[in-house]
Amino acid sequence: MEKKRAPSVFKFSQKPHIMIVEGRFYNDIADKLLQGAKAVLDRAEASYEVFTVPGSFEVPAAIVYALKSLNFDASRRRFDGYVALGCVLKGATAHAEIVGQESTRALQEVILRYALAAGNAILTCDTITQALERADPSRQDRGGAAAEACLHMIGHKNHFRLSPQKRWVAR
Repeated sequence: MEKKRAPSVFKFSQKPHIMIVEGRFYNDIADKLLQGAKAVLDRAEASYEVFTVPGSFEVPAAIVYALKSLNFDASRRRFDGYVALGCVLKGATAHAEIVGQESTRALQEVILRYALAAGNAILTCDTITQALERADPSRQDRGGAAAEACLHMIGHKNHFRLSPQKRWVAR
């Protein structure tokens, strides 16, 4: 069992606005991942919006939709960071392996292409028991860890002045 570490403390000049995208294929696991992510973002006083997609495979596409929407809707607020939540469980075929690898690969591609601050909690587990342990905020809290990773990366983007000064595309 992993030791619980002290929560990170974040200080931002402007409170970050986060997009949480949750793949809801396994509702009980998704609930725990989301609970952990929200707790960290609430503690950091970040605002967030939650978007639900059918499963982990669709998570990267939802992030790209949000990015592309800025080209068409000048009134949309920019997201400062992104948290990806989902779960892929091993089955009798290679389907789970492909979904896990491709959703992670696509997420990484989007992060690098658009220089996004993001955290990834798309779990790839052999059993539901493993997934529940990793998702549970009182145990491994991977949703909370993904939110922390996102906030840390926002801090790095701010340090390198890669974050837009305007939070709204047009005012």
